[in-house]
Amino acid sequence: MAQNVLFSKQMRLATRDIHSVSDALVNAKLAFALYDNRVWAEGLLIFYDVFKHLEQRVPHDFLPPELHRTVQFEQDLRFYLGEGWHERHTPKPEVRAYLNHLHEIELENANLLLAYVYHLYMGLLSGGQILQKRRSLGRRMNPFRSADERPVDGAALTSFEDNSIYELKQRLRKTVDEFGARLDEETRQRMLDESRKVFELNNTIIRTVEGVGSANVRTIMYVAMAIAGIALMQYLLRNNADNNPEQ
Repeated sequence: MAQNVLFSKQMRLATRDIHSVSDALVNAKLAFALYDNRVWAEGLLIFYDVFKHLEQRVPHDFLPPELHRTVQFEQDLRFYLGEGWHERHTPKPEVRAYLNHLHEIELENANLLLAYVYHLYMGLLSGGQILQKRRSLGRRMNPFRSADERPVDGAALTSFEDNSIYELKQRLRKTVDEFGARLDEETRQRMLDESRKVFELNNTIIRTVEGVGSANVRTIMYVAMAIAGIALMQYLLRNNADNNPEQ
């Protein structure tokens, strides 16, 4: 891939196909957590140890304190699971395998962890914000919500206080682009390989989330197929227009 292409863009291009699969899986697994706190809490719990590991291992130059989410994870999990949740928590085998992989690549080249920082925190700053907004709206409309529960409760993870989401994303891209510009070709390719591995491992742990019935998953599949059909029609129409500019 051309060296003059920003490295953050190279990372996005290298993961475009598997990223789409991951997005669909997240929607299928967590969309129904708009009303179900148990499903949402389990979604938080499977990523808690991964984010905590990165924040303990990655220097602040690559992962600044304003992006750290360990405290916010713990605050939300305490809200959903109650006091003492941490003493009851044991990472799932799939999560332990994820952590083992992070440890292995750190031994190989600690810089490879930046691939996980970029994709995970960009996901939190982008898709994570959208999911939380949908969830807040769903909780406001939920007739079974307890009277003293506010839509903002349990939303610390996606709240970045006085920091602009746009500026945080720009800073993260800049960090990755400047670092990528200094890499040799072999390390650059390893970073791109690990970029894909991020989504493979994410998909593995997301599949362990329970609480979503098969009927709901089928519904999501039908909706996804319909959306894909519409997207295909739009693509064909655009392609036809490009080939026949006088029409």
